Amino acid sequence: MKNFSGKVLFLNRSDINTDEIIPARYLTENTKEALKPYLLEDINLEGFDNKKDIEGKAVIITRENFGCGSSREHAPWAFEVNDINLVIAPSFARIYKRNMFNCGMMAVELPAETIDQIFSVFSNHDTDLETVFNDGLFILTAANIMESFEFRISGFDRALVEAGGWVDYADSKY
Repeated sequence: MKNFSGKVLFLNRSDINTDEIIPARYLTENTKEALKPYLLEDINLEGFDNKKDIEGKAVIITRENFGCGSSREHAPWAFEVNDINLVIAPSFARIYKRNMFNCGMMAVELPAETIDQIFSVFSNHDTDLETVFNDGLFILTAANIMESFEFRISGFDRALVEAGGWVDYADSKY
């Protein structure tokens, strides 16, 4: 199972699309590793610098409709190769969310009000998130602040995550 804990990168914008996650000009690359430096290269987010802001981060917390646009596995792969295996948002594009779980990663939906609260309390701090997978719990800490939030994923998505993704899951079942 992948790591779902670590430093948080806050992306305070809705409708971040797959072309912003990994620009189409890099889809001809032959390996996941080749995608690594281009993650979020074209995102339109004031003050964001993908060369500085991604390094050391393991979790994304963002706004509605994350992963919209073209359906491509390269978008989750670009996160995975950068050791980011968890994205938390109020909603995801359907295919993007499925691609995340198929790669053994997590795209977890929390209510918009909860995301608002998280941004309000934590986004201006160096924040860590611990995932207690078996308990369905996220624990966020920053300075002297700590809050926990429950999460749920389907039984099938849980099985995909535990197996490491669709291929490993299918190999164990069929």
